[in-house]
Amino acid sequence: MKIRIEIFFVIIMLFFCWMVLFTRFPFLWKAIGISLYAGIILYSVAELWLQNRPVPNTLLWTCLLILVPVVGYIFYIYSGQLLFKGELFKSKRTSDRELFEALGKKKTPVEVPSILNDHQRSFVSYLERVTLTNQSQNTRTKILKNGEATFQEVKQRLKEAKDFIHLEYYIFRYDRLGQELMDILTNKVKEGVEVRLIYDAFGSFALSEHDTRKMAESGIKIHPFLPLRSGWFTQKFNFRNHRKIIVIDGEIGFVGGLNVGVEYLGEDDKFGFWCDTHVLLEGEAVQTLHAVFLLDWKYVCGETLFEDPRYLQPVPLEGDGLVHVVAAGPETRDMGDHFYSMITCATESIWIATPYFIPNQAIMTALRVAAKKGIQVRLMVPESNDGFLTQYASQSYFPELLRAGIELYTYQKGFLHKKVIIVDGDVASIGTANLDLRSFHLNFEVNLFLTATESIGDLVSHFEEDLKECRRVRPVAFYKRGLGVKWKESFARLFSGVL
Repeated sequence: MKIRIEIFFVIIMLFFCWMVLFTRFPFLWKAIGISLYAGIILYSVAELWLQNRPVPNTLLWTCLLILVPVVGYIFYIYSGQLLFKGELFKSKRTSDRELFEALGKKKTPVEVPSILNDHQRSFVSYLERVTLTNQSQNTRTKILKNGEATFQEVKQRLKEAKDFIHLEYYIFRYDRLGQELMDILTNKVKEGVEVRLIYDAFGSFALSEHDTRKMAESGIKIHPFLPLRSGWFTQKFNFRNHRKIIVIDGEIGFVGGLNVGVEYLGEDDKFGFWCDTHVLLEGEAVQTLHAVFLLDWKYVCGETLFEDPRYLQPVPLEGDGLVHVVAAGPETRDMGDHFYSMITCATESIWIATPYFIPNQAIMTALRVAAKKGIQVRLMVPESNDGFLTQYASQSYFPELLRAGIELYTYQKGFLHKKVIIVDGDVASIGTANLDLRSFHLNFEVNLFLTATESIGDLVSHFEEDLKECRRVRPVAFYKRGLGVKWKESFARLFSGVL
């Protein structure tokens, strides 16, 4: 009912603007139109204030509503205001909880590694309490650096599939790489292997109807996540599925930062080399990763697969630490809390690599305080970003970081796209979530939290290797940037809450 009222308001506002600006209606009628328009805006502002959102977001939306005629209102209502009333993704949230609680009853008890200090133990305990998913000691992880290593491994594992292959991607391009994967998947379908694919309707906007029809005709079951044609009428188009998941036979899983496209192989015309990280999973945690896919599959097409035991049969392997698959999204909005808790458990070092650095205030404060306590804080971001607002919004945080003594590095070789946090060399996060407000509040994400695994050593080594391709940002040189750059930073930061 509410969305219908808002759409009606948009139509009325457009009519009033047309009447006032482009017609010769009597002044009285125009005055009435302006008054009703103002009434709608004031009603929306009052409703916004009653939601008690963070003050910066409230002020941003208030300014947009008042200063940007009609467009500001459209942007407001289609940027997720109903989320704060708990109405979006309600059914999905219920399904997620029911399935993860059922899996929790089957979980294998875990022992926290003795090498962890009290702060790290506290973080492990926190994740166990607040997330719907479980820690696993019976899982092996392998870090895959950059596109060539990742897709070489992916192709090999796909060819070995015997029962089913399930894929979920934010971006799936039907370019050379996409066609290579489709050829493999088509051959597997001919061998009797079930293949299912979820693609995000916005991220994979370039995927044509002809491409998807060709996949479907080859036997691949394919569905978009939140189609744009219906998103305009459900206020969901701003919420995207940013996950990158492959599950093969319930035994092998892939998750990380790489989508399907030749740019992830370093063939992008603008950036060239693409620095990224992915993870190969084997063992018990694959069951949890698969549950994330199966819940998304039910959401996009209504088919309930997780009632079939063959899809959620754990295959434990001897591991060397704790692996925790954590899914988050606009229905939970807690990935930022997980990162904050992880950062605050540090006693020696915090190393972060992210393509988009637009933190909430809690994380910004935690990083500043950690640096002032003598903890080594290193932040690696791209030298050049793929968007004006993300570029300068990220850069607007640099002065505060530098004043706190945080080591800031910009990646020079190409585009840095990996999303990695390493704390004290013993705890790490890797997955699809960036350190930005969109990943915290608007996107569906999935991350691995690793504790005392051997693969953390590889993450550390890769971070140190990538540092060699970086330029350290020095305070004196940075503060000499021009006034024009400072204005761009300040302007972009105004939109940080919706980037």
